[in-house]
Amino acid sequence: MQNFDYQNPTRILFGQGSIAKLAKAVPANARVLLLYGGGSALRNGTLDEVKAALATAGIGHVSEFSGIEPNPTFETLMRAVQQVKAEQIDFLLAVGGGSVIDGTKFVAAAAALPEGEDPWNILLTGGRVVKSALPFGSVLTLPATGSEMNNGGVITKAATHDKLPFSSRCTYPQFSVLDPTKTFTLPKRQVANGVVDAFVHITEQYLTYPANARVQDRFAEGLLRTLVEIGQDAVNKPEDYDTRANLMWTATLALNGLIGAGVPQDWATHMIGHELTALHGIDHARTLAVVLPAVMQVRREEKRAKLLQYAERVWDIRDGSEDARIDQAIERTRAFFESLEVPTRLSAYQLDATAIDPLVAQLEKHGMVKLGEKQDINLETSRHILQAAL
Repeated sequence: MQNFDYQNPTRILFGQGSIAKLAKAVPANARVLLLYGGGSALRNGTLDEVKAALATAGIGHVSEFSGIEPNPTFETLMRAVQQVKAEQIDFLLAVGGGSVIDGTKFVAAAAALPEGEDPWNILLTGGRVVKSALPFGSVLTLPATGSEMNNGGVITKAATHDKLPFSSRCTYPQFSVLDPTKTFTLPKRQVANGVVDAFVHITEQYLTYPANARVQDRFAEGLLRTLVEIGQDAVNKPEDYDTRANLMWTATLALNGLIGAGVPQDWATHMIGHELTALHGIDHARTLAVVLPAVMQVRREEKRAKLLQYAERVWDIRDGSEDARIDQAIERTRAFFESLEVPTRLSAYQLDATAIDPLVAQLEKHGMVKLGEKQDINLETSRHILQAAL
């Protein structure tokens, strides 16, 4: 096991009726800005419930910022930063899924930058320029990204198709409210995306090389098996509370730093997937479903030991040669995604070999030239991965 420094300060308020706890979680004298997306939080009553909880706390200033996109853009978020400064906001509350929470993290950091510092530098430096941030919390409505209990985000500059990640010790939510009933009205597509997103988050921290980290391995395998077990019901039984509760908590644990502490991590699937979203508008999780099986195939020798462990412990594949077991594990992964109606080939998005050069060029532009757990996935390897995903 590798050395690690792990701390997660986010308080989790979990379960039905937990939104009422906002009355004590948000500082009583705060000037609050609610940030949300396209209006689903308004239509399904979640926003009204949040406002009622804040009113119970006697919070006098509550304003709103709507319109944060599924892939939050720098341009939109900078308008929120302007509102924060104009209204002297001192507490942010995200109401939505990972994109809204990611966007809120950026707003929290950008609003606290020293005068004259370009907020785009937050993304150009991966968050290294962030020294402070406004306090914020979240009310999660879509289990997927784990953003509710980590310090990272991904923001897109629409004008240039740049999609870049950032993180900082300053951008953990103070608290996050996780009420599984708030997922009941989600479209099937979003729930399926959430299952896939969480699954790939786990594999990025698990499918690398052995580090004798038995606790992290077993924890990751348990989360993966849970997603396989509940995936179909999560999509097809929208008001099954226990299933949605397990999905919500699994997605949070998938990326709150716990299973990644002390182990090598990959993230090549995500970096390649980000370029597919930036250039072609494909849902984030769906890019991951396309890229992950291709990464497994192209990197099967480098990941051989963990792929065999994955085959046995997640998919119960124990018979046959090593190569046959790896083949089965890759196919079972692909079949799981497809069973959720999430395609695993670029051709499903009308993309062919002509799409590869621009994607590789974007990776080069963003400095993604040494990816993977050993930083040995160069541009040519990324090209092979994209070819395997056709």
